[in-house]
Amino acid sequence: MYTQCPECLSVFSLDAQTLAQAHGLVVCGHCGTSFDSLETLTGQLPPEPFRELPTNDPAYQPPRIDLVVYRPKPLPPAVIETVVDEHVGSKDPADEEDFSQLVFAPRFVRQKVGKESRRSQRRATKQSKRDSGDRHWPWVVAGLLLLVVLGTQLAWAKREFLIRDPVVGGWLREACRTLSCELPLIAAPQQLRLLASNVQAHPSVSGALMISASVRNDAIFAQPFPVLTVTLSDAQGQRIAMRRLQPREYLDDTAILRHGLAPGASAALLLEVEDPGDKAVAFEFGFE
Repeated sequence: MYTQCPECLSVFSLDAQTLAQAHGLVVCGHCGTSFDSLETLTGQLPPEPFRELPTNDPAYQPPRIDLVVYRPKPLPPAVIETVVDEHVGSKDPADEEDFSQLVFAPRFVRQKVGKESRRSQRRATKQSKRDSGDRHWPWVVAGLLLLVVLGTQLAWAKREFLIRDPVVGGWLREACRTLSCELPLIAAPQQLRLLASNVQAHPSVSGALMISASVRNDAIFAQPFPVLTVTLSDAQGQRIAMRRLQPREYLDDTAILRHGLAPGASAALLLEVEDPGDKAVAFEFGFE
């Protein structure tokens, strides 16, 4: 015969003498668990592979056995002499056995108790799962907060790409208009267009030139005022002089510099540079 430990699932071979020593209660030699060997007792192992032996259904009524192997001969009836005590009259009722305290448990009562025990186990299992879920929610909240922080960092690192994007940039600009905030300025000098330009002698300073230019921002987002490059050339196309002017050199209004050039807006730039002489006959503007 074979039985299986419910904890480590080890299968053991045992005989009738071992079962009779403690009425089926045994101790696992592998993990030390005490268990009822009758629950999984089987006369033959199922075909491999198997993991758990089938559990025997509890018998609520003892089975009847009819196959007789041996029956001893009955003993002859014993002759019992009855000695009558003359001094004892009638038997005291107090000496008789009292069966009033015996309690009989019918079979259907034991079945009901077993069902109630299984229901209690299921309720305990559900309660343990509910308690484990309550313990996990702080970790879920912490994980969501970390995801939000990570998403914010990624958005800040890719802010130029997001602002340049027509769809995402439009959402961000609409959100900033609603929240009264400002997006960071993104430089895109290739999307600046020179509308008009003029170079003339300075009206009040001798040996100087006054350069005026009109610039428009064709980008869909605001961008900072560019670094302006002015190149003067002679009649042969040779460069005579070049000047790179920072935005603060041709604009003195800090508020305008901070807000930048709005999308589709134009700005007039006025520059004062030293006159390189009569050889300068051509000029060129560039944006960086």
